[in-house]
Amino acid sequence: MKAIILAAGYGNRMRPLTDSKHKTLLTVAGKTIIGRILDGLYDNGITDIVVVTGYRREELVDYLSQNYAHCSISYVHNERYRETNNIYSMALAFEQTAIDTDIVLIESDLIYEPAVIKRLLSSERSTVALVDKYASGMDGTVVMVESGIITSVIPPHLQGNKFDFSDKYKTLNIYKFSRDFCNSVFKNLLTYYAKVINDNCYYELILGILIYMQQETIYAEILQGEKWAEVDDPNDLHGAEFIFNHQKRGEILEEGFGGYWNYGITDFCFIRNMYFPNAALLSEIRNNLPKLLHNYGSRQDLLNQKLAWLLLCNKDNLHALNGASQIYPLLTTWLIGKKALMPAPTFGEYARVFPGAKTYGDHVGIDVGEVAAKSAECDVVVFVNPNNPTGSMIDTQWIFGFAARNAEKTIVVDESFIEFSGQTSVLELLEKSPLSNVIIIKSLSKSMGMPGLRLGYAYSSNTAFNDFVKKSLPIWNLNSIAEYYMEIALKHRKSLSLSFSNTIRDRETFKASLCGLSCVEKVFDSAANFLLISMKSGPHRAAGLAESLLSRYSIYVKDISHKFSDGRGYLRLAVRLPHENAMIVKCIKELD
Repeated sequence: MKAIILAAGYGNRMRPLTDSKHKTLLTVAGKTIIGRILDGLYDNGITDIVVVTGYRREELVDYLSQNYAHCSISYVHNERYRETNNIYSMALAFEQTAIDTDIVLIESDLIYEPAVIKRLLSSERSTVALVDKYASGMDGTVVMVESGIITSVIPPHLQGNKFDFSDKYKTLNIYKFSRDFCNSVFKNLLTYYAKVINDNCYYELILGILIYMQQETIYAEILQGEKWAEVDDPNDLHGAEFIFNHQKRGEILEEGFGGYWNYGITDFCFIRNMYFPNAALLSEIRNNLPKLLHNYGSRQDLLNQKLAWLLLCNKDNLHALNGASQIYPLLTTWLIGKKALMPAPTFGEYARVFPGAKTYGDHVGIDVGEVAAKSAECDVVVFVNPNNPTGSMIDTQWIFGFAARNAEKTIVVDESFIEFSGQTSVLELLEKSPLSNVIIIKSLSKSMGMPGLRLGYAYSSNTAFNDFVKKSLPIWNLNSIAEYYMEIALKHRKSLSLSFSNTIRDRETFKASLCGLSCVEKVFDSAANFLLISMKSGPHRAAGLAESLLSRYSIYVKDISHKFSDGRGYLRLAVRLPHENAMIVKCIKELD
């Protein structure tokens, strides 16, 4: 078996990283891309290798000569690498190489574990392509597969804006071709097309022609979970680092603090409503996306009105925000020099807004007597209700009464999880009986299930505060997609309400399942769409479990042991869909 590696390209999409280094010499988890390709071949007994070079040829040859002397490597050079594509490189390889055995063809922008090559070689078919079920983030050529046979090849330029990827497979650009196939119809058509018709296209076009004309049967070998990554640009490189560097997975996720669509994880860390938006709402956004992308959003006054219609409240007291986090710097300025009281533990932004604040304890349960006593010396009192990360809840009527009795104090109430508590929002009480000393903050990501749109709000009947916020916000504060979401969500109030009920039901089922785990000390009651659990063996067990779930199962959970001072280990788990909740319980059992 002989391997042909196409490595002539400039790597333009990988710039600026490739301005001073060959693309294949970039590293992932401490190993070069070309090194991983050759190691995968060597581990499967393939040492006869042809490398098609082009850009920075000497650098690549020197590296391989120094590090892979145990392989028999020959080179074919594509001098026209800047103006041609892989069809030309492939034609050169076929012309200048004796194809005296079956070959494995690999493009050099791939990272894979050796098991990928093992699956290819284990196929009984002589002409076969490795494919994987299409997933978001994949690009390039896709194929249709029926009964294990590739029936059509669809290159990127034929994938229009309404192209359906749901039943497609992504080619890995790793093939096994028989010697006879290479020396006959494939070689003849490939070299003719590259020389006479177009030398700046992809060799997959030739495979597509052969399939369409029924001149060759190309079988599909579908991966079954083997790890691989295509690295076309720096973002792909970053994603590959996550896949292949198990020790740094947690660090990579914590560094990004979001953007998890790149990593293929099941996220039990960040919290959102899993039952909303519903399919109909998503379809409306999808159908109107081109129009929305080509238009600005409305000015802030109209945004406030549209959100007020959705929330059924007074627009003059409301400020639509680009995520609730937008209000925190404004609070820092508005309340500068004020003595604050807030729960501990709680959402980390409040420690930034109120450095040095006094705290009242949330021992997964809050003593309102302690709040009342400690508030005597404070100007500002913060309630996160339900509290994050504990899920503790204070009766909203008590908070409203406390605010009414302490009109000289500013009362900040964060209600980001209120819909999952079964209690009335303070906002509803304030609409009936306004209190000018209350500021409500709410992230809509948790309740409306769309953190990517960055929607939140602040609410107050304090005229001076409202004037301050209005002056501080830009005229265009939300993108058009977020604004459109507020508009169409009006039609889906019943579905939204049902989503809260479903989540509360799932939370209780999830809690019961977690209580049955031998490593779990306690699952605490929660009024939010997450659960707090304590581990029997302390913080080391919590950290170890979080790391194992991520490295073995790509499940991301929040280790929050550091937020508590009692020396116990704590995890916070978002409530996801029932099958996902059952999955994590099963995985914890396997690790226990």
